[in-house]
Amino acid sequence: MVQALESQGWTTLARNWRGAGGELDAVVQRQGCLRFVEVKLRDLDDPRSEEAVGPHKRTRLRRAARLWLEERGEPDEEVCFFVVLVGHDGTIEWIDDAFDG
Repeated sequence: MVQALESQGWTTLARNWRGAGGELDAVVQRQGCLRFVEVKLRDLDDPRSEEAVGPHKRTRLRRAARLWLEERGEPDEEVCFFVVLVGHDGTIEWIDDAFDG
């Protein structure tokens, strides 16, 4: 997934970063935007595939993202989460600004 983002001009700042009880699959940056990336393997025809990151996982991701930001200082850019849904057949669906907070 990171290679696909890099081909679109994103720069990878971290991969598989762990902290605060969570893991960030990747952290990428491009033109004033910072994204924390969560990758999930799912059947994309499942109507619940966009719910792949439940409330408990979101809390852990937010906690990890806050710590990552604290360690590096608050950025002067837009920050949100990318959720990348990967189908068993290799298809990819990107959800930008996947959840609030």
